[in-house]
Amino acid sequence: MSTLKEETLQLHEVHRGKLAVSLKVDIETKHDLSLAYTPGVAEPCLEIAQDREQVYRYTGKGNAVAIVTDGTAVLGLGDIGPEAALPVMEGKACLFKRFGGVDAYPICLNTKDPEEIVRAVQLIAPGFGGINLEDIKAPECFEIERRLKEELDIPVMHDDQHGTAIISSAGLINALQVAGKKIENVKIVVNGAGASAVSCTKLYVSLGARLENIVMVDSKGVISKARTDLNEQKRYFATDRTDIHTLAEAIKGADVFLGLSKGNVLSQDMVRSMAASPIVFALANPTPEISYEDAMAARPDVLMATGRSDYPNQINNVIGFPYIFRGALDTQAKAINEEMKIAAVHAIANLAKQPVPDVVNEAYHVNNFTFGPEYFIPKPVDPRLITEVSIAVAHAAMKSGVARKNIEDWDAYRTHLRELMGQESQLTRQLYDTARRNPQRVVFAEGGHPNMLKAAVEAKAEGICHPIILGNEERIEKLAHELDLSLEGIEIVNLRHDRETERRERYAKILAEKRAREGATYDEATDKMFERNYFGMMMVETGDADAFITGLYTKYSNTIKVAKEVIGIRPEYNHFGTMHILNSKKGTYFLADTLINRHPDASTLIDIAKLADQTVRFFNHTPVIAMLSYSNFGSDQAGSPLKVHEAVAYMQKEYPELAIDGEMQVNFAMNRELRDAKYPFTRLKGKDVNTLVFPNLSSANSGYKLIQAMTPDTELIGPIQMGLNKPIHFTDIESSVRDIVNITAVAVIDAIVDKKKAGI
Repeated sequence: MSTLKEETLQLHEVHRGKLAVSLKVDIETKHDLSLAYTPGVAEPCLEIAQDREQVYRYTGKGNAVAIVTDGTAVLGLGDIGPEAALPVMEGKACLFKRFGGVDAYPICLNTKDPEEIVRAVQLIAPGFGGINLEDIKAPECFEIERRLKEELDIPVMHDDQHGTAIISSAGLINALQVAGKKIENVKIVVNGAGASAVSCTKLYVSLGARLENIVMVDSKGVISKARTDLNEQKRYFATDRTDIHTLAEAIKGADVFLGLSKGNVLSQDMVRSMAASPIVFALANPTPEISYEDAMAARPDVLMATGRSDYPNQINNVIGFPYIFRGALDTQAKAINEEMKIAAVHAIANLAKQPVPDVVNEAYHVNNFTFGPEYFIPKPVDPRLITEVSIAVAHAAMKSGVARKNIEDWDAYRTHLRELMGQESQLTRQLYDTARRNPQRVVFAEGGHPNMLKAAVEAKAEGICHPIILGNEERIEKLAHELDLSLEGIEIVNLRHDRETERRERYAKILAEKRAREGATYDEATDKMFERNYFGMMMVETGDADAFITGLYTKYSNTIKVAKEVIGIRPEYNHFGTMHILNSKKGTYFLADTLINRHPDASTLIDIAKLADQTVRFFNHTPVIAMLSYSNFGSDQAGSPLKVHEAVAYMQKEYPELAIDGEMQVNFAMNRELRDAKYPFTRLKGKDVNTLVFPNLSSANSGYKLIQAMTPDTELIGPIQMGLNKPIHFTDIESSVRDIVNITAVAVIDAIVDKKKAGI
């Protein structure tokens, strides 16, 4: 088995670093070149020359951050030089992009002279919207940051100082709440006196900690006023106390320990000497001042945080800096000031007290994080950080007067941030908004499945439906308790309980009568009503509910059989199918049939095409349909392309206004220029295809799953049923909570449309 060292060296060697430049625009044609470069590029140049502020409008400056280092204080490695610092700076740029959507660029300077560093940053500043100083040793970092903040009109932040300060302050606020203590009363011991330690402690003071209650310790012992070797930063924290000289002496009776020093300097005996419910932030990396195991063994009541991801309460700067800069850049702020830092602190702290999204629980393989000793700081993967922290910082920038640009519509800004990070698309937002306007009664078949139960609760919280959960109420309530879910306002139907006897009999009678000419009997139907899919679909069929969701436990083949029996196919069709929607960077695409028809013949493909046409319109898109095969327009006269060819011929004859053509290979479907040049006769000429009808289930299923696997940032919605008489929708075994909620929104809209058609 390879070690972490071997794996990380291989990653960096194979990829030659972690960054690359990608283009926002196409440069394929002469016209493209004219727009992006000469002669067209002169126009934005002239606009900016007349008004320098237009640089934010016409260039990427407003989303660009320079990560500047001299390599003198890299991680725990020390002064290793600018070249050796580059992997860290690249990593920091990755985090900026991944979590904040910010374009960040490593700038490694071959100088240790503060004057030269300041001058270099001044010279490159016109191309950047912000400056992130990184891994510059103290005390030089203080002076460099001070000078740049004074002389530049863009945000400047030394993340080693302020990032750590902001995150640890949020953690401290919450840890104090858990411990039942007030910041103005607690005794704080800080081990370490570098940039991070000084900045953290100053921010604690801004939040209410009293200077007289703080003792700082460096490598020479307690920083007291009796010492003559103190710089300006250390003198600020020098204590009047003469009874303490070492860390062991200082920490007796202390409420809080903040370590930003080196590993294994805090002993178990020292922890035992602290006050009740001690707070220990051991942030040295990779080895904390005391290990989590040792601290917990010494004091079970300890509230512990480290810089490591493998223990609870990680103080990680990635929780802060991408979002702080995001808010600063989006307001075109002139600085990152104290008000913006404090706003970030409170936003991060408050987030930890809110219910945790399922995606976070899944990332850490737990049922549910709950605010308390083992969770008082948000996890780095929490998708809400970008909205909560960025918005708080933007608010503070505007309120404190450093914003050049005011945000007027905060709901729109929140939506923009979610879309920026791929958490939401215009399509999903429209689905949710539509469903919220008229929420329907949705039956969730598999109430005993954690994901379906979570989805039902989330769908209710989103306001998109009135959930009805099928299952044993005791088991469901137990599961909800384990998952820390509230079932308030959610109906649970135990379909097998005696209290449901009358309803089972009524449903059986209806089903037996409906299928009497197909050999069905009442007794047979009665037995089926003990099965959740039969019972749940009958709820929809009889009007006891409006829509039905199933599929996490059930094989498709069985679900399809039940749907045909209970709900039936719409009379104008002989078949039904499913569609998946793919939201990608290239646009929104509709794929069919992805679930139902294994080996469709020409008549089946015709139904699928007609259903696809209607479904795409249902989602407010104009369908442009390509019928796919391995051949193009009759080039292969035998085998499977022939059935596609026949289906296309029928569709073009019966629906002359519909943009549909084929059979064609997928590359011709997706490349308009290639298709138009090679086959100018097509009905699709000049159009971009958005709907793909596959020749069989194997290709359709493989197609969308391949896209999903190759481009994980592509949003997938589905499967969406097409062609049943009532809103019956399927999930699959690997569906996430968000997948199920998305399908629920579709099912609700489906039910709304159904009622409108029926005049209800």
